[in-house]
Amino acid sequence: MTNTFTLILCCFLGCTVVSAQENNLWDIQRCIEYAAKNNISLKQADIQARLAKLETERSTLALYPSANFNTNLGTQFGRSIDPTTNQFTTTQLLFQGLNLNVNVPIFNWGALQSDKKIAGFNAQAALIDVERIANDISLNIASFFLQVVAAKQQIGIAKVQISQTLAQQIFTRKRVDAGALPELNAAEIEAQLARDSTILVNAEANFSQSLIQLKAAINLDMATPFEPSIPAVENISLAALADLEPAALYQLALSNQPAQKLNQLRVKSADESIKRARTAYYPTISAFGGLGSNFANSAREVTGVNIIGTRPTSGFVNVAGTNYTVLQPDVQIVQSKRNFFGMWNGWGSQLEQNFRQNFGVNLQVPIFNGGNARLGYERSKLNLRAAQITSNQTDLLLQQNIYTSHTNAIAAMKRFNASDKSVEAAQKAYDFARKRFEAGLSNTLDVITNQNNLLRSKLDRLNNQFDYIFRIKLLEFYKGQGIKL
Repeated sequence: MTNTFTLILCCFLGCTVVSAQENNLWDIQRCIEYAAKNNISLKQADIQARLAKLETERSTLALYPSANFNTNLGTQFGRSIDPTTNQFTTTQLLFQGLNLNVNVPIFNWGALQSDKKIAGFNAQAALIDVERIANDISLNIASFFLQVVAAKQQIGIAKVQISQTLAQQIFTRKRVDAGALPELNAAEIEAQLARDSTILVNAEANFSQSLIQLKAAINLDMATPFEPSIPAVENISLAALADLEPAALYQLALSNQPAQKLNQLRVKSADESIKRARTAYYPTISAFGGLGSNFANSAREVTGVNIIGTRPTSGFVNVAGTNYTVLQPDVQIVQSKRNFFGMWNGWGSQLEQNFRQNFGVNLQVPIFNGGNARLGYERSKLNLRAAQITSNQTDLLLQQNIYTSHTNAIAAMKRFNASDKSVEAAQKAYDFARKRFEAGLSNTLDVITNQNNLLRSKLDRLNNQFDYIFRIKLLEFYKGQGIKL
């Protein structure tokens, strides 16, 4: 039972370690996907796209009638106007007003429709801008990832160089101890080993620095475990350079590159803006209607009357030739303060009595507005011209980049082929020098020189190889194939 439990525990721990290692592996696709979710520029562009979408919804809803309801509730003191009678009063009042207003656009020369189209073009442009930034980030990440791969390959070359130098050191030490070679040869080999070790340290430092740059490009925390999943260089698929003719690539890129789509939408938006600006010259017609009512009530109420006596008036009554003064009762009205709930007495009847309605048509004719309509129209035409110039400039820059990238790819291919032959020649020279040294026909200086030449040739070939890969991947990107390794 103990052995079985131990076996199960070891299997569990082994699976956990393997899972953790796999989770730390990052290939280029995972780097690009992570950057798409966490890059700050992409997040900002996404927010702008969402705002543009909301503006599209707003411009669409503006085509429909608008309705607004408002009410107020309060109390007034001192000399004021009773809202139900429009008479001045000094009585404290509780008042409330209710209003419902409706506005319906009838004819505005297509201004609202133009607003909707402009907002739609801008929303599409905002989405395309997100794609453009994502493509730029993908290219940036591909460049950094290839630098990581190249740095890793340099470490491998440096380790092979050290292993060869160690083998020579062992062989030389045996011959020196046997008296076949002077001690100077052993010292030269040890110096070469020290130089090779320095090259390895520099390669490892370059690899670490490349990892830091790659993490920064994808906005990954520097403390996060990160192990690049480096594909075998010979397994990286590359399109044939003959299939990446620049003129054909340019025509494809005009329809698939986000920057070109973005400029086309901005030109359409600017063109529609001219139509929108022209509508400011003409009258607009809209309909309106409304419902409303008012309520007002005094804070005090009459609760009774006290008859104090009588008092004469200016009137007389003639009875049998005798005039008698008309008397009137002298009364005192008794009032009391209402509570808050009592002040609402008669609310429904007052609203019904004061209920009012209105409707009509509004005609707005622009006569003189400080030249705003004319200046807005001229400004919109200049904005269209600026958008067209920007679009043409971007197309020319794209064409220049594609032809430059194609030329660079050809040069990189030639450099890689030349460096490949250089490595073959340097390898042969090193093999001959090593055999002559082992046969005692040459000194250690010849071996070290040829070994250094071989190392430089391998590093040059490696740099040229990854430069060629990046150039081809860049042309594939312009073709619309994205970035893949």
